[in-house]
Amino acid sequence: MPDFAELVAATHYSFLDGASPAEAMVQQAILLGLDGIGIADRNTVAGVVRAYRALREIRETLGDRMPPFELVVGARLCFADGTPDIVAYPIDRTAWGRLTRLLTTGNKRARKGGCILGLGDLIRHAEDLLLIVLPKSSARPCEPMTDAMLPPGARTRGWRRRSTGWRRRRRGGCGWA
Repeated sequence: MPDFAELVAATHYSFLDGASPAEAMVQQAILLGLDGIGIADRNTVAGVVRAYRALREIRETLGDRMPPFELVVGARLCFADGTPDIVAYPIDRTAWGRLTRLLTTGNKRARKGGCILGLGDLIRHAEDLLLIVLPKSSARPCEPMTDAMLPPGARTRGWRRRSTGWRRRRRGGCGWA
């Protein structure tokens, strides 16, 4: 098999996008003879610990028979402002901190389970991140927090800012709920 590593693999932590646990993805990549795998879940790094644990257990089991294999971890960043998805892989511990701060910024703007990021957020946190720009945006609308300062151009389809906070627009486009 030619040298190959899947760099944009999503685990079941990418709700509606991935189906397999990180452990199973690492095991399958090794069984297929891949040189590595890049785990990049949608606006989260939740599968990282389990992926590393699975790789460590496989290395302990196979010992010297373990083929060369690299695990890289990052996040697939989905932007509310229409920017195409960008996969970010940190190159060191400091960059890992910047990536997790970026994700925390997006998570604080949205209700539970959501993440609202803009391209400017990434630009402010991009130092020492390796980036892969994907062809299109896969962003889905999510409910912003009441006091959230959203990035310019954020698409919060169906949600409108009022002096009392964010309100869902009624069906039919007339008035406020």
